[in-house]
Amino acid sequence: MKVPLSAYERLPLAERASVLWRRLRLNELGPLAALLAVSLLGYGFIALADEVGEGSTEAFDRKILLSLRNPTDLSDPIGPRWLEETMRDITGLGSMFTITFVTLAVAAYLALTRRRRIAVFVLAAIGGGTLASTVLKMFYQRPRPDLVPHGMDVFTASFPSGHAMMSAIAYLTLASLLARVDREPRIKILVLLLGVLITLLVGISRVYLGVHWPSDVLAGWCVGAAWAGLCWFVALQLQRRGEVEAPDPPPS
Repeated sequence: MKVPLSAYERLPLAERASVLWRRLRLNELGPLAALLAVSLLGYGFIALADEVGEGSTEAFDRKILLSLRNPTDLSDPIGPRWLEETMRDITGLGSMFTITFVTLAVAAYLALTRRRRIAVFVLAAIGGGTLASTVLKMFYQRPRPDLVPHGMDVFTASFPSGHAMMSAIAYLTLASLLARVDREPRIKILVLLLGVLITLLVGISRVYLGVHWPSDVLAGWCVGAAWAGLCWFVALQLQRRGEVEAPDPPPS
């Protein structure tokens, strides 16, 4: 028995594309910008991974790592002692414990403020990003830098930087979602800036401590920010369908 075609299937290809474009609301700035960011950052990660595989980033990586060390003693990072201790504190912001703690705290806040479906979405987004980070590290298996002594103990593969990737996934995703559900524009800007700042500082700390090549951190930022952009796009679609809570209306 022949199944009749739906009205959508009977449309010409160009009109189907137009319907899909409007259905995904790509005619609006937010969803379009999110998908564009995902595409560009995803391509950036793939291109960087290819360059790393060919050894093309070796000179760049060595130059940056050595520039952050005392040339007469490679175990000594440049700057005063307090800077090294501060970098250890900053790098902890990208640790699995800290990311998990912050994610659970934000999810609890959203649940208590009657945004339970967004809370579940946050847990799924960060949990999925954690799984993606683990899979990528297992796939590439790049050794840690041996050019300079490490400023702290490390136990996993080097590429991409898990701290850089997870800080981008967690802090950018959380910042974008919290900015969307808060009605005060100044708070939106503050939350987004803090998310970006923490992400950048965590990545820089990994290179400063000598536990990652700079290309590891760049790759972690790319894939982490791409994941955050994808989560942002999905959240916009779900909110417009009413499957997660819509943002609060602006004050009158």
